[in-house]
Amino acid sequence: MNTNQIKELTNQYILNTYGERATALVRGEGNYVWDADGKKYLDFISGIAVNLLGHCHPKLVETIHQQAKTLIHVSNLYYMEPQAKLAELLCNLSFGEKCFFCNSGAEANEGAIKIARKYAKVHHNPDKFEIITLLKSFHGRTIGALTATGQEKYQKGFEPLLPGFKYAELNNLASVEALISDKTCAVMMEPIQGESGVHESTPEFIKGVKELCQKYNALLIFDEVQCGLGRTGKMFAYEHYGVTPDIMTLSKGLAGGLPIGAIVTTNAAGSALEPGNHASTFGGNPLCSAAAITTLQTIISDKLIENAEQMGDYLKVKLKALMLDFPCITEIRGKGLMIGAQLNCNGAHLIKIGVEKGMLFNCAAGTTLRFLPALTVNKEEIDEAIAILIDILTTAQLAG
Repeated sequence: MNTNQIKELTNQYILNTYGERATALVRGEGNYVWDADGKKYLDFISGIAVNLLGHCHPKLVETIHQQAKTLIHVSNLYYMEPQAKLAELLCNLSFGEKCFFCNSGAEANEGAIKIARKYAKVHHNPDKFEIITLLKSFHGRTIGALTATGQEKYQKGFEPLLPGFKYAELNNLASVEALISDKTCAVMMEPIQGESGVHESTPEFIKGVKELCQKYNALLIFDEVQCGLGRTGKMFAYEHYGVTPDIMTLSKGLAGGLPIGAIVTTNAAGSALEPGNHASTFGGNPLCSAAAITTLQTIISDKLIENAEQMGDYLKVKLKALMLDFPCITEIRGKGLMIGAQLNCNGAHLIKIGVEKGMLFNCAAGTTLRFLPALTVNKEEIDEAIAILIDILTTAQLAG
């Protein structure tokens, strides 16, 4: 089928929740993808931070192939070796002592919310149920995660939302202090906000929030669905700040492209859940767990965390140089390979021009170009991206 045929079939049978899509992708290799008409694209969004190893990495493909021949799925009524080994690996790599597996970041955040409320009821009192999140945050689209998301545009039309949520401001510790109380069971935040345009927490803010949580016996939850797993030049973003949360949520790139989410907790926080309190039919099944193990092992063995830091620095230097010729770019933000280029105008038209020129990236919050290439990206591919971006920006300037 060609792109138009796939588009027509999609429009006829799939709910229109994504609007107009750029093209129909059918094949990928490394940091490139091809559409149904044979056009090649440099991929600098990597499935929205999912394809950490690039497309169809040989080690990941082999793992999926071998596991699919052995055992694809059994329910969590039974023990699973890949799941147990994945949990061990995640805990050894992080502060964690226990894990729970699900299918997505939103599900992981829903589970974290449940743990926080149950923990407060077990160890404190029934009135300790409030959760503080941050404005401009994004935690998912299920009803609990949607309520936690500090952006009204996503919540509109789905009221009434889950009660007990309050919203503070990123890097404004006084705003957290004004909301936190003995009724607060958790503060939930992204160390680096992604969807709203790549906004970093300051070390002072993170440390201050941790101290407030300790003061009020509230759990600290870090949503590292996008910023975790090597993306920022550390295995986990919390490592930049010298502060460990009580709960961390992961997803997106964990299995290199297969759907999986994880809740990583301390023993103390996780002990609040008892058999029957939470579950997932598909969570941590053998196929996805095996893929996640290979993804993590490859990140470590191929030194992709170091590559993310080095290539991220290189990309930021190149992007900052563009500011001299293109004043529409006003700021470059981010860590590692999680980078935002702030614009003084709406950037949606640049994404469309990018597709025409053969490069994929996206525009967050309307005015931030977001770059999330695979952790395998190299200097030659970054140079190619910059050349295409210059072409995109020049074309936009000429068009007025």
